[in-house]
This record gives sequence, structure tokens and C-alpha cells, in this order.
Amino acid sequence: MNEPEKKHTIIYDTTLRDGSQAEGVSFTVTAKLRVAEKLDQFGIDYIEGGWPGSNPRDMAFFEKATELNLTHAKIAAFGSTRRASSPVEEDPQIKLLLDANTPVVTIFGKSWLLHVTDVLRTTPEENLAMIEDSVRYLKAQGKEVVYDAEHFFDGYLSNPEYALSTLAAAEKGGADFLVLCETNGGKLVPQVKEITETVVKKFPNTKIGMHCHNDAGVGVAVSLTGIEVGAKMVQGTMNGYGERNGNANLTTIIPNLELKMGHTTNCSDHLSKLRDLSFFIDDSTNLRPDIRAPYVGAASFAHKGGVHADAASKSNRSYEHIDPALVGNRTRVLVSDMSGRSSIMMKAKEMGMEVDGRSPEMKSFLEELKRLEFQGYEFEAADASFDLLLKRFLRGEDSAFKVLRYHVGVSSDGSEEESKSEATVKLMVKDEIRHTVAEGNGPISALDHALRNALEKDFPFIQEVRLIDFKVRILESNLGTDAITRVHVESTDGNKTWGTVGVSDNVITASWEALVDSVSYKIQFAS
Repeated sequence: MNEPEKKHTIIYDTTLRDGSQAEGVSFTVTAKLRVAEKLDQFGIDYIEGGWPGSNPRDMAFFEKATELNLTHAKIAAFGSTRRASSPVEEDPQIKLLLDANTPVVTIFGKSWLLHVTDVLRTTPEENLAMIEDSVRYLKAQGKEVVYDAEHFFDGYLSNPEYALSTLAAAEKGGADFLVLCETNGGKLVPQVKEITETVVKKFPNTKIGMHCHNDAGVGVAVSLTGIEVGAKMVQGTMNGYGERNGNANLTTIIPNLELKMGHTTNCSDHLSKLRDLSFFIDDSTNLRPDIRAPYVGAASFAHKGGVHADAASKSNRSYEHIDPALVGNRTRVLVSDMSGRSSIMMKAKEMGMEVDGRSPEMKSFLEELKRLEFQGYEFEAADASFDLLLKRFLRGEDSAFKVLRYHVGVSSDGSEEESKSEATVKLMVKDEIRHTVAEGNGPISALDHALRNALEKDFPFIQEVRLIDFKVRILESNLGTDAITRVHVESTDGNKTWGTVGVSDNVITASWEALVDSVSYKIQFAS
């Protein structure tokens, strides 16, 4: 019996245009060019580069994009239809779209009569002419044209006949795609399904696309629903970037199409690079990755409860909906006071250690772990501290150095100038005492510098370590300034990243603990 032929879905990425409208997202021209190259390598079909004329950055991108050696993707310039009562040949926005020199032009037009009369302040007939004229003129210039029907679902619910007539105008002009935009992001699956189904039947000769937002938390769901009922193109952004609550997330849509819905995309051969791509996009905007993002998040295949971890160790399918490797992710075991022997053994194996779950050392380690967690320690984001603790209990491994004493002081002459911090650190390293002093722009900075100075003679690679994140959390805040403080530190040497933790009723002591663990871990895996 022959397998049914898989349906093919076209992927249109608007990270560099719609995604850049997200709060906290800003791409440099260089970053936009590098992202475009990565998207092309991943197999994305269309890359929307920006809106020519809206800002100098987008103009610079289009100028340089012609030099990119893309192997598959087509770059699209985005803009609007011609202005009301203005010849399309003389419209400045249309001219800018052509000047962008892209093979594809995407233009949006109004589908909702409310926008036609109250925003454009023109007649319904003129709006239809604006759509048809713009599409036809761009097609005559040799462009592939994607027509985005803005606010289509709101427009359809308000006046279905008129909303459909706007699509007919674009089709008459020669549009290659009619894209249904759920611009406000508030429609749920049943409405989107019914309306998209109607459009697909009404326009059998033109490919239909979906462009959905996530304001109701269903951007991915409604996009996939549109594909399910016949749409051929899906638009979205990597990591769900976009205005307000973001656009439909392509890092979720693509694996769902490939792994759950039996569709093919041109990303098929590169799906195992999905997590790397997701991280690259975040890094390009200097945003921290969402650990709970489906498929690509660090927590996507993480197991914390002892029962879950035990089941996952015997059969990954018991608590994992796919093989994480398919999207470039991996199974992770989190350790906490909920952990049992199975969790610890899986974690140890993940770290390259074989552990006897029945040994007295394992029992002692579990008791110590639960005691520390009760005090406020948390090892889920502090794998390095956990690694050091586990090896100390199960292997008897000690730190490469011993802290004999440390001191830090902050002084100010009372003027408006910044205060000064000075730290002294005394260590025992290889049976020799290292005693150093250093200044910093704060007490933690001074301690960090003094610790590095004390260790760099014996471990010069310590200077590779840099702190990339520092989080302080107050536990039991009802105690005020007497509350326990937990400090999480994230460090990197440029190749590897690791987390450490410290807990104390003194924020400096907690920070010192985390800093010591950070350099101890580097010494351990570098030695």
C-alpha cells in the first residue's frame, strides 16, 4: 500500500521586519545580513527584509543584501499599496519598493471597511482600485508579489462580501499569494478555520497564506489550522518575535508541520539545526533564550520529578513527545529536593560518571542535597555547582584550591564621586599561599578580580572566564534585610557556559560562593 503523498508548505519569515517591531528587539544592519544568511541555510523560502524608506537601517540592508550569496531563499521588500487618488506610477512608496531591488515584493492592503473609511478615509471602490493597481504595476516590473490582506478576519466578520472582494482585486492584479492576516491576534481556531476554508474554496487558482499574531496565545494553532484546511504558505517569525505578544512562532510551526502533520518544508534536511538557529537569532538581538519555548527551549525535554526522571531513563517516549535530537535539543535531568536515586544517577551519567545507586555515598549525597535545597540552594540553573558537589561526595574530589580568608571593603569620602571597593583574598594553592588584593567598581567585582589574581599564576586559563549573568533573589522577603539571599552566576570561557549558586543571609557571602564555584568548575574541566 502506497503512503499518501506529503503536502508541501512554503515558509515565509518576517523576523527582520515584523519581528523587529517587538519590544527589546533591535537588529544592526550586519546582524540582519547574518540572520538572512542563516535563514537561507536553514531552508526558509522567503525572507522579508524590511520596509524600504521607513528607516535608514532597512535601506542599508537592501543595498547590501544584493551582495549576499543566498542559495535558496528569496528576499522580499515590504510596503503598502499606492495612496488613495494617486497614480501608482508616481507613488513614492511603490518607487521605494522597486528601488529595493528584491525579487519579491510584499504589499498590504485594507480588508476591513472600518479601516477604509476611518483610517484611509477613502471609498470602498477606491481601496479596491489601490489594491489591484499596485499588484498589477509591480507584476509588470517583473516582481513576484505577495499580497497581505491586513485585518482580514476582522474585515470578514464585519462584511464578508467586501473582505473577499479585496482578495479578488489582488488576484485580478496578478498576485502570486493571497495572505490572510490575523493582525489583531485575537481570533480562535474555529473562526480562523471556517473563514480560511471559505477563502481556499473561493480562490482555487491562487495560493493562500497565513499571517497570524499571538495576542490570544494561539498564533501557532491558528496558523496550523489554516494550513490544515488548504493554505500553502505560512508566515511567522523565529522565536515568535513581533509587536505586542509577538507573531506566530516558526520554531514551533516548522517542527509541528514536519513531525506532527506529515507536511514537508524546505527546512526538512536542516531540522536538527533548529535549536542552534533559535539561539543564533536570540544572540543577534542580545536577548536571553526562552527556556520554555516548545522544541528549542532548554526546559523542553527537562525532567525534575523523580518519577518522571525514572520513567524517562527507561523509555524517553514516556515523557517526551519526540526525540529531542530531531530538533537539535537533548534530554536533561534537573536535580532538586524532589529528586530520587534515579534522577541523580541519570544526571551523573549525563556528566560522564557511573554511580552505584545503593552506595552509602549516594545516600549521604541525597541527604545533603535535600538539606541544601531546604536552606535555599537551587541547582536547576547551577549545573556546575551540582557537578562539584556530586564529585566531592561520590569521588572525594576536593577543590584545586582552599579559601583561607577573604575580605572586602567599601569606602567613600562623602563626595558625589563613586565609592571604591577593595578586596583581599588569601588562598592555599598547591601547598603555597596566594595572597592578593584588587579593586573593583563594587564589592563583588573587587572579589572577582582578587580571586582571579590569586589563581592566574597556577591556572592562567582562569582569565578566559567572564561573568555573563548575575541574579540575586531574596528568599522569605518578610524577613526584610535579614532575609536569605540566593545568587545565581552564569559564566563562560567563550566555548562553554555554566551556572553556579550561592546562598547566605549576606549577599556578599552568597556571591563569593557562586564565584568560587565558577572558577573551581573551570579548573576542573580544563585540567
